[in-house]
Amino acid sequence: MHDICVECYAGYRADERPVRFSFGDNSLEITSIDDRWYSPDASYFRVLASDGNLYVLRHDFERDTWAIDAFRARGPHSNC
Repeated sequence: MHDICVECYAGYRADERPVRFSFGDNSLEITSIDDRWYSPDASYFRVLASDGNLYVLRHDFERDTWAIDAFRARGPHSNC
């Protein structure tokens, strides 16, 4: 969807989990990781960012690139 720049925590492996990401003039901290899953070619993280919105970030293993695959704005009356 949109290529982004992601800073990751590197624990027992490189790019273990994202901690912040930026796109355009926006730079966001990841406040929590709600879910993560893997495919043969990529890893996915559903994250809550410091702007209060949910994003699905995809790390493509072969190209070593990150992208925003999905976005959901949290409305003022959301219980999520």
